Amino acid sequence: MTLKNSIQSWVFDLDNTLYPSSSNLFAQVDVRMRSFISDFLKLDEDQARKVQKQYFHDHGTTLRGLMTNHNIDPAPYLDYVHDIDVTPVPPSPELADVLAALPGQKYIFTNASTKHAERVMDRLGIANQFSGIFDIQDAAYRPKPEPEIYDTFISKFNVDPTTAIMVEDMARNLKPAADLGMSCLWVDTPSDWARLGSDEEYVHYRTDNLVNWLKATL
Repeated sequence: MTLKNSIQSWVFDLDNTLYPSSSNLFAQVDVRMRSFISDFLKLDEDQARKVQKQYFHDHGTTLRGLMTNHNIDPAPYLDYVHDIDVTPVPPSPELADVLAALPGQKYIFTNASTKHAERVMDRLGIANQFSGIFDIQDAAYRPKPEPEIYDTFISKFNVDPTTAIMVEDMARNLKPAADLGMSCLWVDTPSDWARLGSDEEYVHYRTDNLVNWLKATL
């Protein structure tokens, strides 16, 4: 049986996975995170950056650190940090075509917000290709790769992990998916942080061109 015929659910990360990492949307998000922290905690820019990065490393996301240490309301934070220009993402008719040709259901599984995901998907021209989005709110604001949220994703969409594939640019985020029985595809980017875990057995497939890889499965 070919991979295409064995997969019933295609689970895609969003940022730097469905669009090129060279679009560098996170650079904009990074600036807005620092600005939010500076205003909220009354810190100068350098202090805010230190808090931002420390919370990211300690808690998996800066948001989680802010919630844990300062009990912030996540909604205004997410609205603020994702209020960015998405035009650096190039529309991708090729991606839209190959997604349309894939059998089964397609989902977004992201540490970002649904609003951000929808804006990026609209920019790419793929908004009508997906059956659902699982965002950071669905995950109770716990980030990948916390294993429990993968179970929540599966329950929400009634996905059989043994007939699913997860596609990610952050290699370590694939481990919980593989542990559940999913096939796992890593999208290689220039980021050293994203490569952590890329040599592990839970990375079953790898590519530096998602569209071409998906075409090859058809």
